[in-house]
Amino acid sequence: MATRDTRREFDEIVGKLTADYPSLARPVRRRLPRRTLLIVLAVVGGLAWAGLSVLMVVAGPVGVVITCVAVAVALGLALYYDRR
Repeated sequence: MATRDTRREFDEIVGKLTADYPSLARPVRRRLPRRTLLIVLAVVGGLAWAGLSVLMVVAGPVGVVITCVAVAVALGLALYYDRR
């Protein structure tokens, strides 16, 4: 019972504050669950790797250079976001 009363009081306080200060009321952004994000990233990464492998065979040395640059950029981004 006390939990419901506390929640109701909290909601009233938040309602009054957002009415007095509209800048406090901000939209809540919904994010994908971490597992879903990892699955999507794995699928996209796998498709990109397959495409780069085909590019290396079709384009020869130019494809190898493009693949090396793509891998270096992906590694750099991963290290950058890992340190943040």
